[in-house]
Amino acid sequence: MTENKGYEYFDEVNNTIKSEHPETEFSKKYNYPDFNYDTGLKATEQYVETLPDLQNGPNSLIKGAPVAIEKVGIHNFRLPLKIMKQDGSTLNVEASVTGSVSLEAHKKGINMSRILRTFYESHEEIFNFDSLVNTLKLYKEKLNSFDAAIIVKFSYPMKQASLRSDNWGWQYYDIQMETEINGGGKLKKIIHFDYVYSSACPCSFELAEHARKFRNKATVSHSQRSVARISIEFTDMVWFEDIQKMCLEALKTETQVVVKREDEQAFAELNGSNTKFVEDAVRLMYNELDKNPSIVDFKVIASHQESLHSHDAIAVITKNVPGGFDADISRADLNSLIHTVK
Repeated sequence: MTENKGYEYFDEVNNTIKSEHPETEFSKKYNYPDFNYDTGLKATEQYVETLPDLQNGPNSLIKGAPVAIEKVGIHNFRLPLKIMKQDGSTLNVEASVTGSVSLEAHKKGINMSRILRTFYESHEEIFNFDSLVNTLKLYKEKLNSFDAAIIVKFSYPMKQASLRSDNWGWQYYDIQMETEINGGGKLKKIIHFDYVYSSACPCSFELAEHARKFRNKATVSHSQRSVARISIEFTDMVWFEDIQKMCLEALKTETQVVVKREDEQAFAELNGSNTKFVEDAVRLMYNELDKNPSIVDFKVIASHQESLHSHDAIAVITKNVPGGFDADISRADLNSLIHTVK
Protein backbone atom coordinates (compact mmCIF):
# COMPACT_ATOMS: atom_id res chain seq x y z
CA MET A 1 0.00 0.00 0.00
CA THR A 2 1.41 3.43 -0.93
CA GLU A 3 2.43 5.51 2.07
CA ASN A 4 0.37 8.63 2.68
CA LYS A 5 3.02 11.35 2.47
CA GLY A 6 0.62 14.07 3.50
CA TYR A 7 -1.57 16.67 1.90
CA GLU A 8 -1.19 20.11 0.39
CA TYR A 9 -2.71 23.34 1.67
CA PHE A 10 -2.50 27.04 0.76
CA ASP A 11 -0.48 29.18 3.16
CA GLU A 12 -2.23 32.57 2.99
CA VAL A 13 0.51 34.31 5.02
CA ASN A 14 3.35 33.40 2.66
CA ASN A 15 1.13 33.03 -0.43
CA THR A 16 2.52 29.58 -1.20
CA ILE A 17 1.33 25.96 -1.35
CA LYS A 18 2.82 23.82 1.38
CA SER A 19 2.86 20.08 1.94
CA GLU A 20 2.41 18.68 5.45
CA HIS A 21 2.41 15.24 6.97
CA PRO A 22 -0.64 14.33 9.12
CA GLU A 23 1.52 14.15 12.23
CA THR A 24 2.86 17.70 11.95
CA GLU A 25 1.96 20.58 14.20
CA PHE A 26 -0.42 21.80 11.48
CA SER A 27 -2.62 18.70 11.65
CA LYS A 28 -2.60 18.77 15.44
CA LYS A 29 -3.48 22.44 15.48
CA TYR A 30 -6.53 21.93 13.29
CA ASN A 31 -7.43 18.53 14.80
CA TYR A 32 -7.19 16.61 11.50
CA PRO A 33 -7.81 12.83 11.67
CA ASP A 34 -5.38 10.19 10.49
CA PHE A 35 -6.13 9.70 6.78
CA ASN A 36 -4.35 6.34 6.53
CA TYR A 37 -6.75 3.35 6.20
CA ASP A 38 -6.08 0.92 9.04
CA THR A 39 -5.39 -2.39 7.31
CA GLY A 40 -4.19 -4.06 10.49
CA LEU A 41 -7.24 -3.52 12.68
CA LYS A 42 -8.87 -6.73 13.96
CA ALA A 43 -12.52 -6.38 14.92
CA THR A 44 -12.39 -8.41 18.13
CA GLU A 45 -15.45 -8.99 20.30
CA GLN A 46 -14.07 -6.49 22.77
CA TYR A 47 -13.62 -3.87 20.06
CA VAL A 48 -17.10 -4.47 18.59
CA GLU A 49 -18.59 -3.97 22.07
CA THR A 50 -17.23 -0.43 22.04
CA LEU A 51 -18.98 0.50 18.77
CA PRO A 52 -22.11 2.67 19.00
CA ASP A 53 -25.41 0.86 18.27
CA LEU A 54 -28.00 3.52 17.58
CA GLN A 55 -30.68 1.12 16.32
CA ASN A 56 -30.82 -0.54 19.75
CA GLY A 57 -30.47 2.73 21.63
CA PRO A 58 -32.97 4.21 24.10
CA ASN A 59 -36.32 5.53 22.88
CA SER A 60 -35.05 9.05 23.58
CA LEU A 61 -33.19 8.71 20.25
CA ILE A 62 -36.43 8.30 18.28
CA LYS A 63 -37.02 11.10 15.79
CA GLY A 64 -40.60 12.06 15.02
CA ALA A 65 -43.68 10.51 16.56
CA PRO A 66 -42.97 7.57 18.93
CA VAL A 67 -45.49 5.28 17.25
CA ALA A 68 -45.38 1.70 15.99
CA ILE A 69 -44.25 1.00 12.40
CA GLU A 70 -46.22 -1.69 10.58
CA LYS A 71 -43.42 -2.78 8.23
CA VAL A 72 -39.71 -2.00 8.09
CA GLY A 73 -36.99 -4.06 6.43
CA ILE A 74 -35.11 -4.63 3.18
CA HIS A 75 -36.12 -4.75 -0.48
CA ASN A 76 -34.43 -6.20 -3.58
CA PHE A 77 -31.80 -8.15 -1.68
CA ARG A 78 -30.49 -10.47 -4.40
CA LEU A 79 -29.05 -13.95 -4.00
CA PRO A 80 -28.91 -17.28 -5.86
CA LEU A 81 -31.27 -20.01 -4.71
CA LYS A 82 -31.62 -23.71 -5.49
CA ILE A 83 -35.34 -24.36 -6.01
CA MET A 84 -37.00 -27.76 -5.62
CA LYS A 85 -39.07 -28.76 -8.69
CA GLN A 86 -42.12 -31.00 -8.73
CA ASP A 87 -40.18 -33.91 -10.27
CA GLY A 88 -37.64 -33.83 -7.43
CA SER A 89 -34.85 -32.15 -9.41
CA THR A 90 -33.47 -28.72 -8.54
CA LEU A 91 -33.15 -25.47 -10.43
CA ASN A 92 -30.79 -22.56 -9.78
CA VAL A 93 -32.46 -19.14 -9.94
CA GLU A 94 -31.49 -15.58 -9.13
CA ALA A 95 -33.95 -14.26 -6.56
CA SER A 96 -34.91 -10.89 -5.15
CA VAL A 97 -35.95 -10.82 -1.49
CA THR A 98 -38.13 -8.39 0.42
CA GLY A 99 -38.13 -8.98 4.17
CA SER A 100 -39.93 -6.93 6.79
CA VAL A 101 -40.98 -6.95 10.44
CA SER A 102 -43.11 -4.74 12.62
CA LEU A 103 -41.47 -2.28 15.02
CA GLU A 104 -42.88 -1.39 18.41
CA ALA A 105 -43.38 2.25 19.34
CA HIS A 106 -40.65 2.32 22.01
CA LYS A 107 -37.92 0.88 19.73
CA LYS A 108 -35.59 3.10 17.69
CA GLY A 109 -35.03 0.66 14.79
CA ILE A 110 -34.11 -2.84 13.64
CA ASN A 111 -30.85 -4.53 12.72
CA MET A 112 -31.52 -5.04 9.01
CA SER A 113 -28.38 -7.09 8.43
CA ARG A 114 -29.94 -9.88 10.49
CA ILE A 115 -32.49 -10.48 7.73
CA LEU A 116 -29.69 -10.92 5.17
CA ARG A 117 -27.60 -13.08 7.46
CA THR A 118 -30.54 -15.37 8.19
CA PHE A 119 -30.80 -16.16 4.48
CA TYR A 120 -27.06 -16.72 4.14
CA GLU A 121 -27.06 -19.20 7.02
CA SER A 122 -29.01 -21.66 4.83
CA HIS A 123 -28.06 -20.54 1.32
CA GLU A 124 -26.57 -23.94 0.42
CA GLU A 125 -29.80 -25.78 1.24
CA ILE A 126 -32.58 -26.56 -1.24
CA PHE A 127 -35.08 -23.74 -1.09
CA ASN A 128 -38.79 -24.48 -0.69
CA PHE A 129 -41.68 -23.24 1.43
CA ASP A 130 -40.52 -25.23 4.46
CA SER A 131 -37.13 -23.53 4.43
CA LEU A 132 -38.77 -20.16 3.74
CA VAL A 133 -41.03 -20.57 6.79
CA ASN A 134 -38.03 -21.58 8.93
CA THR A 135 -36.16 -18.47 7.77
CA LEU A 136 -39.18 -16.30 8.56
CA LYS A 137 -39.55 -17.67 12.09
CA LEU A 138 -35.82 -17.39 12.71
CA TYR A 139 -35.44 -13.75 11.80
CA LYS A 140 -38.71 -12.82 13.54
CA GLU A 141 -37.18 -14.32 16.68
CA LYS A 142 -33.79 -12.64 16.14
CA LEU A 143 -35.43 -9.25 15.65
CA ASN A 144 -37.88 -9.84 18.52
CA SER A 145 -40.88 -8.65 16.47
CA PHE A 146 -44.60 -9.36 16.74
CA ASP A 147 -45.01 -10.18 13.06
CA ALA A 148 -42.84 -10.66 10.00
CA ALA A 149 -43.11 -11.25 6.25
CA ILE A 150 -40.89 -12.41 3.38
CA ILE A 151 -41.42 -12.22 -0.38
CA VAL A 152 -39.00 -14.04 -2.68
CA LYS A 153 -39.31 -13.18 -6.38
CA PHE A 154 -37.74 -14.99 -9.34
CA SER A 155 -38.36 -16.21 -12.90
CA TYR A 156 -39.06 -19.92 -13.21
CA PRO A 157 -38.51 -21.69 -16.58
CA MET A 158 -40.59 -24.60 -17.85
CA LYS A 159 -40.29 -26.46 -21.13
CA GLN A 160 -43.05 -25.70 -23.62
CA ALA A 161 -43.70 -27.91 -26.65
CA SER A 162 -44.61 -26.15 -29.89
CA LEU A 163 -48.23 -26.62 -30.96
CA ARG A 164 -47.66 -28.70 -34.12
CA SER A 165 -43.96 -28.85 -34.98
CA ASP A 166 -41.45 -30.99 -33.10
CA ASN A 167 -39.83 -27.99 -31.38
CA TRP A 168 -39.83 -26.74 -27.84
CA GLY A 169 -38.62 -23.70 -25.90
CA TRP A 170 -38.22 -22.31 -22.37
CA GLN A 171 -41.24 -20.40 -21.12
CA TYR A 172 -40.48 -18.17 -18.11
CA TYR A 173 -42.98 -17.44 -15.34
CA ASP A 174 -42.62 -14.61 -12.85
CA ILE A 175 -43.24 -16.06 -9.40
CA GLN A 176 -43.35 -14.68 -5.88
CA MET A 177 -43.24 -16.92 -2.82
CA GLU A 178 -44.67 -15.10 0.18
CA THR A 179 -44.92 -16.02 3.85
CA GLU A 180 -46.11 -13.98 6.77
CA ILE A 181 -46.68 -14.63 10.45
CA ASN A 182 -48.61 -12.37 12.83
CA GLY A 183 -48.36 -11.76 16.56
CA GLY A 184 -50.82 -14.56 17.26
CA GLY A 185 -48.62 -17.04 15.41
CA LYS A 186 -50.92 -17.43 12.40
CA LEU A 187 -48.90 -18.38 9.33
CA LYS A 188 -49.82 -17.73 5.70
CA LYS A 189 -48.19 -19.29 2.63
CA ILE A 190 -48.93 -17.55 -0.65
CA ILE A 191 -47.81 -17.96 -4.27
CA HIS A 192 -48.18 -15.20 -6.86
CA PHE A 193 -47.90 -16.61 -10.40
CA ASP A 194 -47.95 -14.51 -13.60
CA TYR A 195 -49.35 -16.25 -16.66
CA VAL A 196 -49.08 -14.64 -20.11
CA TYR A 197 -51.65 -15.55 -22.74
CA SER A 198 -53.36 -14.25 -25.86
CA SER A 199 -56.92 -12.92 -25.67
CA ALA A 200 -58.89 -12.73 -28.92
CA CYS A 201 -61.90 -10.43 -28.64
CA PRO A 202 -65.25 -12.26 -29.19
CA CYS A 203 -66.94 -9.10 -30.46
CA SER A 204 -64.16 -8.37 -32.94
CA PHE A 205 -64.31 -11.99 -34.14
CA GLU A 206 -68.04 -11.73 -34.86
CA LEU A 207 -67.65 -8.37 -36.63
CA ALA A 208 -64.85 -9.78 -38.78
CA GLU A 209 -67.01 -12.78 -39.71
CA HIS A 210 -69.90 -10.44 -40.57
CA ALA A 211 -67.71 -8.36 -42.94
CA ARG A 212 -66.46 -11.53 -44.65
CA LYS A 213 -69.91 -13.14 -44.93
CA PHE A 214 -71.98 -10.13 -46.08
CA ARG A 215 -69.41 -8.02 -47.95
CA ASN A 216 -66.63 -10.52 -48.74
CA LYS A 217 -64.10 -8.31 -46.96
CA ALA A 218 -60.80 -9.63 -45.66
CA THR A 219 -60.57 -8.77 -41.96
CA VAL A 220 -58.45 -9.60 -38.93
CA SER A 221 -60.09 -9.65 -35.52
CA HIS A 222 -58.01 -8.07 -32.76
CA SER A 223 -56.19 -10.00 -30.06
CA GLN A 224 -53.49 -9.02 -27.61
CA ARG A 225 -50.93 -10.24 -25.15
CA SER A 226 -52.61 -10.52 -21.76
CA VAL A 227 -51.48 -11.31 -18.22
CA ALA A 228 -53.23 -13.06 -15.35
CA ARG A 229 -51.69 -12.77 -11.89
CA ILE A 230 -52.81 -15.77 -9.88
CA SER A 231 -52.45 -15.40 -6.10
CA ILE A 232 -53.20 -18.46 -3.99
CA GLU A 233 -53.05 -19.23 -0.29
CA PHE A 234 -52.67 -22.95 0.29
CA THR A 235 -52.34 -25.66 2.92
CA ASP A 236 -50.81 -28.68 1.19
CA MET A 237 -48.12 -27.78 -1.33
CA VAL A 238 -49.31 -26.58 -4.72
CA TRP A 239 -46.43 -26.85 -7.21
CA PHE A 240 -45.65 -24.15 -9.76
CA GLU A 241 -46.15 -26.74 -12.48
CA ASP A 242 -49.66 -27.40 -11.15
CA ILE A 243 -50.55 -23.71 -11.33
CA GLN A 244 -49.30 -23.52 -14.91
CA LYS A 245 -51.47 -26.52 -15.84
CA MET A 246 -54.53 -24.92 -14.21
CA CYS A 247 -53.93 -21.70 -16.15
CA LEU A 248 -53.50 -23.59 -19.41
CA GLU A 249 -56.64 -25.63 -18.79
CA ALA A 250 -58.67 -22.51 -18.04
CA LEU A 251 -57.35 -20.04 -20.62
CA LYS A 252 -55.98 -22.35 -23.37
CA THR A 253 -54.07 -19.68 -25.32
CA GLU A 254 -50.67 -19.37 -23.63
CA THR A 255 -48.16 -17.35 -25.64
CA GLN A 256 -45.62 -19.45 -27.54
CA VAL A 257 -41.82 -19.63 -27.55
CA VAL A 258 -40.65 -21.50 -30.68
CA VAL A 259 -43.04 -21.03 -33.62
CA LYS A 260 -42.90 -22.30 -37.21
CA ARG A 261 -45.62 -21.72 -39.82
CA GLU A 262 -47.66 -24.73 -38.76
CA ASP A 263 -47.47 -23.55 -35.14
CA GLU A 264 -48.57 -20.02 -36.05
CA GLN A 265 -51.56 -21.40 -37.92
CA ALA A 266 -52.40 -23.60 -34.95
CA PHE A 267 -52.21 -20.62 -32.61
CA ALA A 268 -54.62 -18.66 -34.82
CA GLU A 269 -57.04 -21.59 -34.73
CA LEU A 270 -56.60 -21.94 -30.96
CA ASN A 271 -57.46 -18.28 -30.43
CA GLY A 272 -60.47 -18.58 -32.74
CA SER A 273 -61.73 -21.52 -30.68
CA ASN A 274 -61.17 -19.72 -27.36
CA THR A 275 -62.14 -16.07 -27.74
CA LYS A 276 -62.52 -14.33 -24.38
CA PHE A 277 -63.29 -11.00 -22.76
CA VAL A 278 -61.38 -10.09 -19.61
CA GLU A 279 -64.52 -10.98 -17.64
CA ASP A 280 -64.43 -14.46 -19.16
CA ALA A 281 -60.76 -14.88 -18.26
CA VAL A 282 -61.16 -14.30 -14.51
CA ARG A 283 -64.29 -16.47 -14.33
CA LEU A 284 -62.55 -19.31 -16.15
CA MET A 285 -59.66 -19.07 -13.68
CA TYR A 286 -62.08 -18.98 -10.75
CA ASN A 287 -63.69 -22.20 -11.96
CA GLU A 288 -60.33 -23.97 -12.24
CA LEU A 289 -58.81 -22.76 -8.96
CA ASP A 290 -61.96 -23.52 -6.96
CA LYS A 291 -61.63 -27.22 -7.81
CA ASN A 292 -58.33 -27.61 -5.92
CA PRO A 293 -58.89 -28.56 -2.25
CA SER A 294 -55.38 -27.43 -1.26
CA ILE A 295 -56.15 -23.84 -2.28
CA VAL A 296 -57.96 -22.16 0.62
CA ASP A 297 -58.12 -18.71 -0.97
CA PHE A 298 -57.27 -17.05 -4.27
CA LYS A 299 -57.28 -13.82 -6.22
CA VAL A 300 -56.98 -13.32 -9.97
CA ILE A 301 -56.05 -10.05 -11.65
CA ALA A 302 -56.35 -10.10 -15.44
CA SER A 303 -55.05 -7.38 -17.73
CA HIS A 304 -55.83 -7.45 -21.47
CA GLN A 305 -53.37 -5.01 -23.03
CA GLU A 306 -55.58 -4.00 -25.89
CA SER A 307 -54.40 -3.78 -29.49
CA LEU A 308 -57.64 -2.00 -30.49
CA HIS A 309 -57.72 0.58 -27.70
CA SER A 310 -55.05 2.84 -26.23
CA HIS A 311 -56.04 1.57 -22.77
CA ASP A 312 -56.12 -1.83 -21.08
CA ALA A 313 -59.09 -3.90 -19.93
CA ILE A 314 -58.81 -5.27 -16.38
CA ALA A 315 -60.79 -7.51 -14.04
CA VAL A 316 -60.28 -8.78 -10.49
CA ILE A 317 -61.97 -11.76 -8.88
CA THR A 318 -61.50 -13.43 -5.47
CA LYS A 319 -62.79 -16.52 -3.69
CA ASN A 320 -64.45 -14.10 -1.27
CA VAL A 321 -63.11 -15.73 1.89
CA PRO A 322 -63.78 -13.65 5.06
CA GLY A 323 -60.50 -12.00 6.06
CA GLY A 324 -58.82 -13.29 2.89
CA PHE A 325 -57.77 -11.66 -0.36
CA ASP A 326 -59.62 -8.47 -1.25
CA ALA A 327 -60.27 -7.02 -4.68
CA ASP A 328 -58.10 -3.94 -4.19
CA ILE A 329 -55.48 -3.36 -6.85
CA SER A 330 -52.82 -0.66 -6.80
CA ARG A 331 -51.37 1.30 -9.66
CA ALA A 332 -48.05 -0.44 -8.99
CA ASP A 333 -49.76 -3.83 -9.38
CA LEU A 334 -51.26 -2.80 -12.71
CA ASN A 335 -47.96 -1.43 -14.00
CA SER A 336 -46.14 -4.63 -13.01
CA LEU A 337 -48.51 -6.64 -15.21
CA ILE A 338 -46.96 -5.13 -18.33
CA HIS A 339 -44.49 -7.90 -19.16
CA THR A 340 -41.30 -6.97 -20.96
CA VAL A 341 -37.98 -8.72 -21.45
CA LYS A 342 -35.84 -8.07 -18.36
